[in-house]
Amino acid sequence: MVLEQFIIPVAVIVVLILSKAIKIVNEYERVVIFRLGRLSGVKGPGLFLIIPVIDTVVKIDLRVVTIDVPKQAVITKDNVTVSVDAVVYYQVIEPSKAVNEVENYKYATSTLSQTTLRDVIGQIELDDVLSKRDQINLKIQELLDISTDPWGIKVTSVTIRDVSIDDTMLRAIAKQAEAEREKRARIILADGEFIAAEKMKDAARLYEEVPVTIKLRELQTLAEIAREKNMIVVTTTTEVGQIAAMSKAFANK
Repeated sequence: MVLEQFIIPVAVIVVLILSKAIKIVNEYERVVIFRLGRLSGVKGPGLFLIIPVIDTVVKIDLRVVTIDVPKQAVITKDNVTVSVDAVVYYQVIEPSKAVNEVENYKYATSTLSQTTLRDVIGQIELDDVLSKRDQINLKIQELLDISTDPWGIKVTSVTIRDVSIDDTMLRAIAKQAEAEREKRARIILADGEFIAAEKMKDAARLYEEVPVTIKLRELQTLAEIAREKNMIVVTTTTEVGQIAAMSKAFANK
């Protein structure tokens, strides 16, 4: 009877101790264990035991975490104010460092992402921000990865999601683009005129060497005009007749 009175409380105590001592974590989780305040190790995944009261545990998620970096107002290298937002992906690689080296690794990584984004965009001109996003993404990722490496964190990817510019600057950019297109059009037209002039110069030299060719060219032009039947051309009949007679004589011969 007395033994039964002791067994029940002992059994309850054992169950309570086991409930505190047995821990289970998922495949994507790890547990950092501190024994009397000192780092004891990292456990998981699966089932493991700890010493209740003496051991304290901190659970860390090893899955990729997404940080939505809010819009940052940044002045570019050419003094243009833009609003930029991005998405940062990172993953905890070493749980013990993520717990011991930084107080709150999630908040620290998020804040660092914002400051790094502003710093990088501030060193680049607006045209490069709009056209070289892939290079900017890689640069931000490299800088973040270097800074977070002592925390046991790996930044896997950075993507600039949107670049916003005020309406005044958009109108200025549109005018600049229109002027650039007009410049290219004039250059192309000037190149065409130059090539045409070169060809006409060569033709003039040929006509000068063989004067009769210009009359043949005149006849060809008249024949082309005659096809349209919508124009009356007045020309010197004597010269035309002579050329026609010469052409016929050469053909008969």
